[in-house]
This record gives sequence, structure tokens and C-alpha cells, in this order.
Amino acid sequence: MGFFSNILEKLGMKEAAAAPVITPPAAVAPAAPAPAAVAAAPAEPVVQPIAMVDVMTLLAEKAAKHPEKLNWKTSIVDLLKLLGLDSSLAARKELAKELYCPDELMSDSARMNMWLHKNVLGHIAANGGNIPKELL
Repeated sequence: MGFFSNILEKLGMKEAAAAPVITPPAAVAPAAPAPAAVAAAPAEPVVQPIAMVDVMTLLAEKAAKHPEKLNWKTSIVDLLKLLGLDSSLAARKELAKELYCPDELMSDSARMNMWLHKNVLGHIAANGGNIPKELL
């Protein structure tokens, strides 16, 4: 189980934690094949809807009960603290690698943290969490 699966589990998203959706960044598309080489497109796979989890209410309730005032809506460190997870630089780097953080951001912790916060929330949303667009 990866670090991101731990986040999903802390949010009560056990089914998503079993097989989280983590998408690597899009690669550069290869050149289009010649028209004669184009085959019929395969049928689109049937996608099962993801059960939505009210993550925002859960996090707001946790924040209200937490002894520290945490700015979890903008800080990855505070979000991890709120969930009771390791928020150390080493842990954040592990999470960043798991979520495919670009190498150029890994050496600058401030930029990595901003990228990481946005992507953690985005991946939570992709796994069924109700994250508002303004936080993404």
C-alpha cells in the first residue's frame, strides 16, 4: 500500500484505497500513423461510477476538533497533519514520487509542496472525493 492509499483510507475511502486511481502525466503523443495503417478503434470500456465521499465535511469536522489551527485547504503539511499522517519532508517526497511529481520540482520544497497539495486533492477527487474546483 502506498502513501496515497493511506490518505484515502484516512478519508474513509477504503474501496478506493485498495486500488487508487493515480494517473501519470501525459506523455508526448507519437506521430499519427499513415491512413492505411489505421485500424478500427476498440469499443470504449464501461466505466463504473465512483461512489462520492463527502471529504470536505469530513476534513472541516476534523479541523474543528484539531488542537492546532491548520490551513489544510492550501498546505500539504497541514493536510497530512490533519489526517494524522507523517508530514516530514521525506514523507512528502515519497508521496510526490508516487504521484509522479516532475523532477525539476523535487529539489525545491516550496514548489513541490504546492504541486503536491494540488495533485493530492485532484487524486482524491478522481477517487470519489468531493473536492471543489477552486481547490483544484
